[in-house]
Amino acid sequence: MFRTALRNVLAHKARLLMTVLAVMLGVAFVSGTLVFTDTLGNAFRNQSAKSYDDVAVAVTTHADRRDEKTSGIDAATLKKIRSLDGVAAATGRVSGFAGVADPGGKLIGNGWSNTGGNFSPGANGKDASYTFVDGRGPVGDGLIALDKETAKKGAYEVGDRVRVATNGPVKEYTLSGIFTTEDGAVNAGGSLVLFDTPVAQQLYLKPGWFQAVTVTAAAGASDQKLLDAVEPLLPEDATARTGKVLADDQAKQIEDGLGNLNTMLLAFAAIALFVGIFLIANTFTMLVAQRTKELALLRAVGASRRQVKRSVLLEAAVVGALASVIGFVLGVGLATGLRSAMSLIGGKIPAGPLVISPVAIGAALGVGILITVLAAWLPARRAAKIAPVAAMSSVHAVATTKSLVVRNSIGGVLTLLGAAGIVAGAAAGSDGRTIIGAGAFVALIGVIVLIPLLSRPVIALVRPLLQKLFGVSGKLAAQNAVRNPRRTGATASALAIGLTLVTGISVLGVTLGQAVDRMTTDNIKADYMISMASGDSLDESALTALEKSDAVSAVSPQQAASIRVEGTYHAASGVTPGDVQKVFSVKTVSGSLDSLADGEIAVGDKTAKSNGWKPGTSLPVTYDDDKKGTLKVGAVYKENEFLSPVLMPKNILDAHQSRPDIREIWLKTDGGASKANEQAVVDALGDNPAMSVMDRQDIRDMFGGFVSTALNIMYGLLAMALIIAVLGVVNTLAMSVFERQQEIGMLRAIGLDRRKVKRMIRLEAVVISVFGAVIGVALGTFLGWAIGRTLASAIPGYALVIPWDRIAVFLVLAALVGVLASLWPARSAAKLNMLTAIKTE
Repeated sequence: MFRTALRNVLAHKARLLMTVLAVMLGVAFVSGTLVFTDTLGNAFRNQSAKSYDDVAVAVTTHADRRDEKTSGIDAATLKKIRSLDGVAAATGRVSGFAGVADPGGKLIGNGWSNTGGNFSPGANGKDASYTFVDGRGPVGDGLIALDKETAKKGAYEVGDRVRVATNGPVKEYTLSGIFTTEDGAVNAGGSLVLFDTPVAQQLYLKPGWFQAVTVTAAAGASDQKLLDAVEPLLPEDATARTGKVLADDQAKQIEDGLGNLNTMLLAFAAIALFVGIFLIANTFTMLVAQRTKELALLRAVGASRRQVKRSVLLEAAVVGALASVIGFVLGVGLATGLRSAMSLIGGKIPAGPLVISPVAIGAALGVGILITVLAAWLPARRAAKIAPVAAMSSVHAVATTKSLVVRNSIGGVLTLLGAAGIVAGAAAGSDGRTIIGAGAFVALIGVIVLIPLLSRPVIALVRPLLQKLFGVSGKLAAQNAVRNPRRTGATASALAIGLTLVTGISVLGVTLGQAVDRMTTDNIKADYMISMASGDSLDESALTALEKSDAVSAVSPQQAASIRVEGTYHAASGVTPGDVQKVFSVKTVSGSLDSLADGEIAVGDKTAKSNGWKPGTSLPVTYDDDKKGTLKVGAVYKENEFLSPVLMPKNILDAHQSRPDIREIWLKTDGGASKANEQAVVDALGDNPAMSVMDRQDIRDMFGGFVSTALNIMYGLLAMALIIAVLGVVNTLAMSVFERQQEIGMLRAIGLDRRKVKRMIRLEAVVISVFGAVIGVALGTFLGWAIGRTLASAIPGYALVIPWDRIAVFLVLAALVGVLASLWPARSAAKLNMLTAIKTE
């Protein structure tokens, strides 16, 4: 039986090719994901360990120049640490945002990974953290050093003048040197600017103070003993840890982060393999049907049912093993390609070897073989149950009424249970997503079981149209599509699964995108929003400059703060009275916003209701600096996503903040948004590359852009499942043509020419593809609605949007898939010699 199984594999190479491709693609996705994340994890862990190689103890604080409650580590403490036994060196560090402008004035980097720090040379004039490849470290005012990649991107050389933005106005510095480093920000693709230590302290903290200290041990000194000696010298807000502990913690964070990526990619690999199951099962069903007489002869000469079943399963295992090996090799190539692609789009990955773990190899081979064998089990079981005499007379081909009733009953129950779960999950709100997921899985299985039953009435609807448009070819195509409902169902199921997911994601994505867009449009009047690219606070000089600009007609900041009322914290914003109404759509519920000009405050309606506040209520307030006061409520307004629950005049907050925490500045310009006005705003801000000037469309894109990005990523990942579904259509048609050689020969003999034979096969493919697409679109829309209901409470103005244009595109693409998938089978059918085909058994 083993030799028989091997001969069958070799005898049906062409027919098994699609199965091999389906398994191969799924395994490639799995193995590529595992190899890619293992390689990334190993590279980042090695880099992390390397960056802490010379660090015996690292001291960190939360010191910030905007927070007077934090201080950091002063020079006297640093001196005491240096004098400890076993300390070879102790280096103080300060850091913060620093953005470098390229020669065209644009920011190099993405903002959040642009950092600045201090150059701290030892007795030899060198800083061990940085290796200079050109020039020297910045010692003195007006000098900076840049990392090698940033200097290359900006085409800067030693001696050039470089514009650098921190949280204040842009300044020009002379480039004194270019360096390489193991600094995490740089290795993540960011930029690093080094200043002389006093300059960096002035920028990021205060003169003579540091945010962190790294301690290097002398030869033979114990890291733990140094830690024990350093800790008593530190202020209360400082934390000290050994370099090994830091490296281990960072490695754990890297592992957790990559674990999430791994899980997401493997989920899509599972979807691809799930779709592949239908292709594999369909292939083996048809192969077994074609070899019925052969299997009957085996039974007649003494083979048992178990041996016949084992023969088919062994054949599947051989195919699965072959496909898994090829898929694993392809997966390794995919992992290498992903690594290169990340480098091309700016994601900097540390150098390191490709990591192929035993787990990746075992998972790839195990998944591929297991999936193939499981998919072939049902066809193998059916083959073993056929009596030899029945097989030889081919009466086995007709499904019994009992089997159809049982199948349809099970499918109906599963579909109803799944649909009930989806509806229940939608009704449960944000807590119902798990229920929806479980219900969706059950419903999808139920629909897949029911698809053969659904195929007849659905395809019957289009049969008159096909016959009217394409004549006899259309009529035959419709009849062929429902001749074997189980086969049609299995083929359509693969496309239905893929399009269920794609449609569900599209419905959800478009609905959320339009909700975010409405939210932005309804609440904003401003022409521009100004913010720091780093996400940090704006310097007050930016607000002053905009207030003086002739192009600006109204300007209001969002100056972040919090106030305590009877022990409860409330988020507050300092705004400009009179102008805040011009840059935001503030809907007053009671009172008047004009009261802001009189030193009163405005509160959101939800906050007012929960606390029993109304216009005229006096509130005892404690500010961030712990000073107390009394504020009077002058207005209650309808809360929105762009305003804090408490609005107060900026000048009240200024009295309690030494450095205003201005997150955004909103403004209107004379004549509205225009290129001239935008340039006037940029000029007023000193052409600062670190400041982002966004018009209304940019603001919409900022808040809604993540939805489009997520959609595109999902489409890309689901493409694998759709490719496998296409292979399923090709495979079904190819085997269908092989089975119907005699029939096609007869059709040719009675006058159906080659062109009409091709058209018949193509139309059959289109009908099956569109049928699967319709099922997928319907189920996907239902799922998109249900998941959307769980998000509705968190998104004001949420309303279901069905993207009819995209759905139409999906259906057209499904038809196109059918046409493309039919090219080879249609050509094969048309080339059949009619006399040879008629004699075929």
